[in-house]
Amino acid sequence: MLNNILQLIATLFAFVLVLALTYFVTKWIAKSGAMQSRAKNIKMIETYKIAPSKYIQIIQIGKKQYAIGVTKEQILSYPAMGYVYGQFTAILNKYVDKYNKQDKFFLAGYNNASFDNQFLRAWFLQNGDKYFGSYFWSNSIDVMVLATPYLASQRSQMENFKQGTVAKALGIEIDESRLHDALYDIQVCKSIYDIVSPYKM
Repeated sequence: MLNNILQLIATLFAFVLVLALTYFVTKWIAKSGAMQSRAKNIKMIETYKIAPSKYIQIIQIGKKQYAIGVTKEQILSYPAMGYVYGQFTAILNKYVDKYNKQDKFFLAGYNNASFDNQFLRAWFLQNGDKYFGSYFWSNSIDVMVLATPYLASQRSQMENFKQGTVAKALGIEIDESRLHDALYDIQVCKSIYDIVSPYKM
């Protein structure tokens, strides 16, 4: 039950992130290859056309470089957003009575208060649903916030406070190759929560 919801949320976020990334990459491709992003910390380094409608772009964000590949076919292979939204709310409706003000989910995640929650709320609105609050409490569980006091004495020795770094500091074994896979990130987040939270789910 919970795994189905987590898998759907993970799939949804991965879908939305790929769409957003695809949009920006397509915009960059449409302009000259030498163009640089107006953002101070994002630069497009090079674009390689590897097939008639397939590109690889090298972008730099801060000091790190990333390779991004996207095709028209990949974009077209995703189901319509309205269809995904319908599936998502159908699953929510199995576990929550949206007409009962006492029956709601807490959104939980790592650094979710500053991004994911607003993104999900906007996605509801984009699908014509003003009743996000019928499914979710307005306050959420941000595991990064819970981990902050727990690791306060170690923070100065930590390179950053990303989820993978925090997991390692807590002794959680991490598969580096799977980081940023939506479902894996949810599992890591739950492992962190189980250690740092005084409250157990």
